Amino acid sequence: MFAVIRTGGKQYRVTPNAVLKVEKLTAEPGATITFTDVLAVGDAGAVTLGAPVVAGASVTATVVAQDRLDKIIAFKKRRRQNSRRKNGHRQHVTVLRVAGITGAPGAVSFAAGEPARVDETPGETADEAGAAPTEGTS
Repeated sequence: MFAVIRTGGKQYRVTPNAVLKVEKLTAEPGATITFTDVLAVGDAGAVTLGAPVVAGASVTATVVAQDRLDKIIAFKKRRRQNSRRKNGHRQHVTVLRVAGITGAPGAVSFAAGEPARVDETPGETADEAGAAPTEGTS
């Protein structure tokens, strides 16, 4: 089973017992966090997509640690000007271990290998909607 969650302006594909680093969240190590912004839930070849989120689905995770990523160096140099600038930055992150995924049936779903449903214009078939115009029309 997997889920796609949204946190900190990014999307993450998570599975049970997965460890991931996300943008800093205000929580102490050992605390439990529940994500309700679940964009998709999948299990055994079937995927449930939300519009935009899957109603009733949630992902619970335990905070492992509050950490910082490796230093990123921003170096700018203007050649022949005797001008250079060097800055470093370490981004704060929260390390999470996914405890469980709760999926909710009832959203748009499709099986692997089956194309997703396409909304058609009334009175128009899928072939007519994507067909190129014929030579005689202008």
